Amino acid sequence: MANVKKEGRARTKKQPLAAGPSLFSSDDLYLFNEGSHFHLFEKLGSHLMHHPEQGDGTYFAVWAPDALRVSVMGDFNGWDRERNQLRPRQSSGIWETFLPGLGKGTIYKFYIQSRYHGHSAEKQDPYAFLHEIPPKSASVVWDLDFEWNDQSWMQERKKRNSLQAPMSVYEMHVGSWMRTLDRSLHSLSYRELAPRLAEYIRNMGFTHVEFLPVMEHPFFGSWGYQVTGFFAPSSRYGTPQDFMYLVDYLHQQGIGVILDWVPSHFPTDGHSLGFFDGTHLYEHSDARQGIHPDWNSYIFNYGRNEIRSFLLSSAFYWLEHYHVDGLRVDAVASMLYLDYSRKEGEWVPNEYGGRENLEAVSFLQRMNKEIYKNFPDVQTFAEESTSWPMVSRPTYLGGLGFGLKWDMGWMHDTLKYMQQDPVFRKYHHNLLTFRMLYASTENFILPLSHDEVVHGKGSLLNKMPGDLFQKFANLRLLFGYMFSQPAKKLLFMGAELGQWHEWQHDFMLQWELLGYDSHSGVQKWLADLNHFYRREPAMYYLDCDPAGFEWVDCNDWEGSTLSLLRKGPTAADVVLGVFNFTPVVRSGYRVGVPFGGFWQEELNSDARIYGGSGQGNLGGKGALPIPQHGRPYSLELTLPPLAALFFTPKFGSSL
Repeated sequence: MANVKKEGRARTKKQPLAAGPSLFSSDDLYLFNEGSHFHLFEKLGSHLMHHPEQGDGTYFAVWAPDALRVSVMGDFNGWDRERNQLRPRQSSGIWETFLPGLGKGTIYKFYIQSRYHGHSAEKQDPYAFLHEIPPKSASVVWDLDFEWNDQSWMQERKKRNSLQAPMSVYEMHVGSWMRTLDRSLHSLSYRELAPRLAEYIRNMGFTHVEFLPVMEHPFFGSWGYQVTGFFAPSSRYGTPQDFMYLVDYLHQQGIGVILDWVPSHFPTDGHSLGFFDGTHLYEHSDARQGIHPDWNSYIFNYGRNEIRSFLLSSAFYWLEHYHVDGLRVDAVASMLYLDYSRKEGEWVPNEYGGRENLEAVSFLQRMNKEIYKNFPDVQTFAEESTSWPMVSRPTYLGGLGFGLKWDMGWMHDTLKYMQQDPVFRKYHHNLLTFRMLYASTENFILPLSHDEVVHGKGSLLNKMPGDLFQKFANLRLLFGYMFSQPAKKLLFMGAELGQWHEWQHDFMLQWELLGYDSHSGVQKWLADLNHFYRREPAMYYLDCDPAGFEWVDCNDWEGSTLSLLRKGPTAADVVLGVFNFTPVVRSGYRVGVPFGGFWQEELNSDARIYGGSGQGNLGGKGALPIPQHGRPYSLELTLPPLAALFFTPKFGSSL
C-alpha cells in the first residue's frame, strides 16, 4: 500500500480474515484506527475485482461500528434491503462483501440498521468514486483508470508552484463560467470546458485555475461547499475520467489546478454522513460542537482517529489520482475556534478553558505535514480570516503548516478604501499602507474572491465610485495596485469582464459585455498585468520575502498617491509602481528612484487601449540626478487620473 507506513508502535497479533475476499489487512485496520491511514479509498467503498472462484464482481466495504446489520441494495436486487447482507470484520466496525457479476455502472446504496432505537437509513457510500446526478443520491460502482499525458508538467511543477514563482490564480465555478447556447441552459461538461478554458487562461496570462468545490454536492446553490461525496467529482459535468481529462488538458497547456476542499463541515442531508450508523459517527454528538450555526451543517469530530483517516485520505485522493497542484482549505477559522459564530454559553471550552479547537489544530498540522512529505511539489492554501499566528509557518515551529494564507485583511481594507469617494480618500490613506506592517508575517495570497461579489455586496465594478469613466478607471487601478503588492494573486471569474451584476450561479458570465470597449479594456488590462507580472522577476520572486518590497513614498495622503519599488533576485530586477487614487491629473510629479538612465513606462492603466483618457509619459522618462525620497535620482512624471503606472529601468539607455 503506497505511502502508508507503520509508525513505530508494537503490533498486536494479526486477526484472521473474515470469510470471503477482503481488501483489509490487520495493518490497514491498525492504521485506520490510529488515524494514519491515508489511502482508505483503496479499501472502503466499492471496488471492481476478480475472485478466483466466483469470477468478476464488486467488493463493498463500509465503516459502521454501531450497525446491527448492513446490506447493499440497488437496481441489481430490486432495491431489496435484506437480500445482500455485508459481513462484519470481527469487531473492527468494517462491514464487507463480494457480489459476483456486478460491474462498472452498478447503482447502489448501503442500508444500515443501527443497534440503537430501531434506527435505520439508506446511505450513500462515503468513499464512492461517482454518485448519481443530483437530486438522485445513490452511488455508482466505478474505476479510476485513465491514461495521463501531463508528464512534463508533473516533472516541473515544483518550480511552477514554488513561492518564488509567479502565481496568479483564476478562481471559477465550473457550472456557471460558460454555458451552451444562452445563459440559462446547460453547463459545459468537463470535456467541453477543457479546450475553451485552457485557451482563455493562456490568453489571459493566469498561471493556475482554482475550482470552487467540484466534489459531489446535492444543492447546486451551495456552489459545492456542502459536500456529500468527498471522493467523487460532481457527476453534473461528467465522470471521474472526464474530470481527469480536464486537469490533464490544463496541465498540458502549462496551467496549474487548485481545488477548493471543505473539511470544515458537511450537510445534514439524510443520505450523507450525518448520524451514519444511528450514532454521531462523523460529527460531534454535542450540538455545541457538532452543528455549525452559520450553515446549519455538521462539524467533523477531528479528535476521532478514524475521521482523521477519512479526511486525510480525501486530501491524498485528489492529489494522487487527479494530479491536482494544490488544495485550498475552506473556512479554516471556523475550525480553529470553538466559539466561532457562537454566543456565550453556546460553545464548549477546550481542556484548558480556552476557545481554541486543539483537535482541529492538531488535524491541520498533521494534514499539512503529511501532504508536504508525500507531495512536496504542491501547495496548501488557508482561507483564514483572523489573526491566528503562523498559519503558513512550519509545524516544527508551532505553525499550522500551510504553504500560503489568504490575506483577508488586505481585501477588506482595500475594497473599503476603493469604495470611498476620491474626495475623502485622503482621510483613509492608512487602509492602503497598513498591510506592509504585517505583510511578511505570513506567505500571503491576495484574494478578490467569489465571496466579494455575492449576497448583495455588488460586483467589483459596482463597488467603484464615480461616473462611468471613473468606475472603470477605479477598477483598473484596483487590479494594478493588487499586482504591485508582495503576495500571490487570486481573482474570481467575471471581474476581468467588468461585470455589472453580482455572480449568479444559475447563469453564465456576461460574456456579451466584451462587445463594449470599456469592458474589453478591463480584460486587456488584466491580461497585460498578468503577462507583465510573469515576465518581471521583481514582481513575484520575493513575494514572500520582505526584501522584495520598498516604499518610495507612502506619505502623500493629501494627494492620495503611492509609489513603491518591487525588487527581484538581482539588483537589476526592479519595478517602480506609482498610483494616483484621485481623478486629478498630476503633472510634474517627482518620484525618487535608485538608478539613473531611462525608465520605461511598461504599463499605464489610463492608456486608451484599456478605455482610459490617454494621459501618460510618452513611453518613459529619464532619471535626473535630483535627489528625492532619499534616493539619488528622480523622475518627473505625469500621473494620469485614477491610474496605475509601472516602470522598469533600461540600463545603458541614454536620457
